[in-house]
Amino acid sequence: MSDCYYELVDAADDRGEKFAATDFVRSTWSAAIQHAAPVSALLVRGLQRCEARDDTRLSRVVVDLLGPVPAEGDLWVRARRERSGKQIELISAEMLALGPDGQPRPVARASGWRLQTLDTAAVVHAPAVPLRPVSEARSRDMKKDWDRNYVHSLDWRWLTTPMTEGPGESWIRPEVDLVKGESMTPLERLFAVADDANGIGTKLDIRKWTFLNTDLAVHIHRVPGGEWVGIRAETNYGPDGIGTTLGTLFDETGAVGAIQQSVLVRPRPPKQPAAE
Repeated sequence: MSDCYYELVDAADDRGEKFAATDFVRSTWSAAIQHAAPVSALLVRGLQRCEARDDTRLSRVVVDLLGPVPAEGDLWVRARRERSGKQIELISAEMLALGPDGQPRPVARASGWRLQTLDTAAVVHAPAVPLRPVSEARSRDMKKDWDRNYVHSLDWRWLTTPMTEGPGESWIRPEVDLVKGESMTPLERLFAVADDANGIGTKLDIRKWTFLNTDLAVHIHRVPGGEWVGIRAETNYGPDGIGTTLGTLFDETGAVGAIQQSVLVRPRPPKQPAAE
């Protein structure tokens, strides 16, 4: 299996760019579905490449997961410009996968505001307290807990102990390409791990609860630099099975953006006794 999340099969397919996924996209919830992080990164790739302009960049991306994204079978990504403008544009991207009837259907969508850039170095302001350096973070060796899946694609190091009081903090570095043979852009790398905020911020025992996010909204005030992405996040839980993750995204020099996720909280059903 190649060291990437996806392989480009056909760039000129009528439905959009056609991809095949590797084992590195498989979710920790189920090996049959994709983790949302590679999905959102591939959608961001589509947003960035759609009628690209050197004088603009994405400032906000919202990804909506329309259902489980299958880990096997053909995938397509297509993008278009929804709103044109000299200073402000709206771009959308859509991922298709085969449904139960064997026909392609939308499984995830993204929208992104693309703004014209201008030199504002004189008024830079990002007051979020930086994360402690990567050198102080420690690996939990999470790869040992699962068969080959998304976790195996990362160098994931924790600054905090999971499920303790206060926000969770981690540094994460993807160790594989997004698309085979391509170098990740800074924003593709950011979105290849941003969805992990839910897991970093959780206070729930994964053996007793599931907490799947249905979306992620990321605002980016600065394009990140370097290979490491830092996340500080915490999840709030309501009394009715719904939660919200709130977080800040970092590179090694400081904050680069903010993330929010809607979370569906459910108790895990008890395990059925094995048949004799």
